[in-house]
Amino acid sequence: MQQIPATEAPPLRRMLEQLIATPSVSSVQPAWDQSNRAVLEPLADWLRAAGFRVEVLEIPGHPDKANLLATLGSGPGGLVLAGHSDTVPYDAALWQHDPLALTEDGGRLYGLGTSDMKSFLALAIEAARGLDAGQLEHPLMILATADEESAMHGARALVAAGRPLGRHAVIGEPTGLRPVRAHKGVMGETIRLIGRSGHASDPSLGNNAIEGMHAVLTALLGWRDTLSREHRDPAFGIAWPTLNCGHIHGGDNFNRICGQCELHIDIRPLPGQEPDTLRSALRQRVAEAAEPRGLQWTVEPLFPSIPPADTPATAEIVRAGEALSGHAAEAVSFGTEAPFFNALGMETMVLGPGDVAQAHQPDEFLAVERIEPMLGMLRGLIQRFCLMRSE
Repeated sequence: MQQIPATEAPPLRRMLEQLIATPSVSSVQPAWDQSNRAVLEPLADWLRAAGFRVEVLEIPGHPDKANLLATLGSGPGGLVLAGHSDTVPYDAALWQHDPLALTEDGGRLYGLGTSDMKSFLALAIEAARGLDAGQLEHPLMILATADEESAMHGARALVAAGRPLGRHAVIGEPTGLRPVRAHKGVMGETIRLIGRSGHASDPSLGNNAIEGMHAVLTALLGWRDTLSREHRDPAFGIAWPTLNCGHIHGGDNFNRICGQCELHIDIRPLPGQEPDTLRSALRQRVAEAAEPRGLQWTVEPLFPSIPPADTPATAEIVRAGEALSGHAAEAVSFGTEAPFFNALGMETMVLGPGDVAQAHQPDEFLAVERIEPMLGMLRGLIQRFCLMRSE
């Protein structure tokens, strides 16, 4: 008797169109931050239609955010295909294509989240098309998380709940179809200077916080050079810890001496570098620049630090990814949810069809030619870690 496919999920292209059209920005800036629930709703519908058991997992303290976990089959072990449901903020005026409309042009699918990484969630559902729970020796789980692009509240909530998931996990971040087993950590730090405002016609009436931040920036760029000389790991393409000055704001009017200035920086530690040690060194440099100028200062984390990830090269999921892709597993400089998944007892590999070079910038795209190879690898992983094996 011919088996009737259990899935009734829409065609892949329709899923991609709906995911890209649904805004779900996460940001540490409240003005940009949005709920991800509108993305989870269609995902839940598609996955239920495909025979999965669907749970929407609330995130304590964040009522407008949630994780979604869909499970096909039962039993121990299994495979988790994971992607985050949020995107970074965007400036539509800088795009040549509509960021919230999937647009095919020159063999590329343009849209916010095509590469990083809403598309992976649709691809995971497509790879599972036609599967029935009775075929599975170990469960297949599809996980959509919240807030990866800001504070990783979704992944942190999973760890806090302590609920076991699968034995193996794949996160579909943009890796260019190459498996990744290690990455740097992520620190986001806020530096605030408080001076004294006054009339711009007389500098003696105030203490300019923007000018003080200029001194802080000079100190930080010098520290960045020191870090790059003294800390190296050849496993990474960028073999040193990086420091990026990503956001600055000070003052309120051209004719007032600036009384307050704030800088947000990004630090990417290598494995083995402790965030507390780096933050202590950061505080020392800010103090040395600010205090001689009579400026008050603070250094505070924008969010709890994201640890580096390091899945063993011998892990089954890593070896399977290498065999299916034809590439040795790599180490990358961007952060993912992998350390949180590893903390739940999973062995985690990062593998996705996009390229990080297209992420976080206007006209983000996914090359159409990457779709079939990615589906092939996902089906191979499902075959390896979930399907019943013939005797």
